[in-house]
Amino acid sequence: MSTSPSLLDIAANLSGYNPEDLPAQVALDFLTELVEPITETEEVSIFASLGRVIASDVISPFDVPPHDNSAMDGFALNGSQLNHAQPLTLKVVGTALAGKVWDGEVKQGECIRIMTGALLPFGLDTVVPHEFCELLSPNLVRLPLGKTKAGDNRRLRAEDLRQGAAALKKGSLVTPAAAGLLASLGLPHVRVFRRLKVAYFSTGNEILSIGQPQREGAVYDSNRYTVMGLLQQLGCETIDMGVVPDHPQMLEQTLIKAALSADVIVTSGGVSAGDADFTQAMMKKLGDVVFWKIAMRPGRPMAVGHITQSHRKALLFGLPGNPVAFMVSFLVFIQPALRQMMGSQKMPSPMVRAKTQEVLRKKAGRTEYLRGIVSKNAEGELQVRTTGNQGSGVLSSMVQANGLIVLSHNHPSAQIGDWVDVILLSL
Repeated sequence: MSTSPSLLDIAANLSGYNPEDLPAQVALDFLTELVEPITETEEVSIFASLGRVIASDVISPFDVPPHDNSAMDGFALNGSQLNHAQPLTLKVVGTALAGKVWDGEVKQGECIRIMTGALLPFGLDTVVPHEFCELLSPNLVRLPLGKTKAGDNRRLRAEDLRQGAAALKKGSLVTPAAAGLLASLGLPHVRVFRRLKVAYFSTGNEILSIGQPQREGAVYDSNRYTVMGLLQQLGCETIDMGVVPDHPQMLEQTLIKAALSADVIVTSGGVSAGDADFTQAMMKKLGDVVFWKIAMRPGRPMAVGHITQSHRKALLFGLPGNPVAFMVSFLVFIQPALRQMMGSQKMPSPMVRAKTQEVLRKKAGRTEYLRGIVSKNAEGELQVRTTGNQGSGVLSSMVQANGLIVLSHNHPSAQIGDWVDVILLSL
């Protein structure tokens, strides 16, 4: 098993650590110290690599581009011939096509037709776009005055990548553009970290699974479907363990099974004050777990630690059961922790500044995350308003929101027109 620091060791080194009233930033700092990146890697094809995390620098096997070439369709010439006092008339002595080498000689007073991507023959360093030129005859072209200068519209050898340079860095995500870059280097495979395995389940006698009949006092489980989508967006391998009723033995069996099959366990419900006492007791029995009351809204209760079984140690995140509190807690705390565990160097969700269109009131001594709708005003500045009802059970507000307004721990209430921080959820 890992020799990572214990929860007590991490807590002892953090200023402001108080599990009964934990500032959000201290919770983030704690998780940064707790999380250990996975080390196992595998080689996959480019077609299977999208969304994966690159496990070692991808080195360019050659210069990109491998030769000087034309950036435009037009006429290629030696730029020293350009005369800024009058138009230039040149004889057209050939045509260079992309994918073929034109190896003729171009003398003073001459040029060639050239297509985008075609190699620039020796001695030619400038391309004049064809739309600027006047074709006087099939073999005679007049170049305009002042439209082009020497060196224009030329792609230089290695201006993108030099042979031996890192085309993609370890920790990068394979995006569609990165997949295209890999293909442009002729690399059919890439080494990536293995997928993170995450097991998740909801707890509570009041939670119904889809397909069960409605009953008074019960609600259908939404959190498993929310977390499934969030995990799949991150590229994790998901393990759905269903709904676990408030029964000690069933909870113990589920936690053990999850710890034996997954790197991470995410639970919903059972960690708030007043919830079934055995949930916290069972988590402590099976591992090293702390229970926080984070100074935030929505959210607050969270369990963090490890569940250990048969020399395997799974990271545990116990989140609140209210749907919005669950989702906000995941986005703010769990998502960056999982990215760190996956070996990803991807930055956190973009934070922008926007002018509030309404008064935003908050209590001192806690961080508040308000569901917001970001847009642009007439001056092109970002502005934001809330989605309305900010209750922690109003899941429809998360559907409407494209950002989370962040009123940090020491931030006062905001007046109309004040600048506030916003975590963008969609661009």
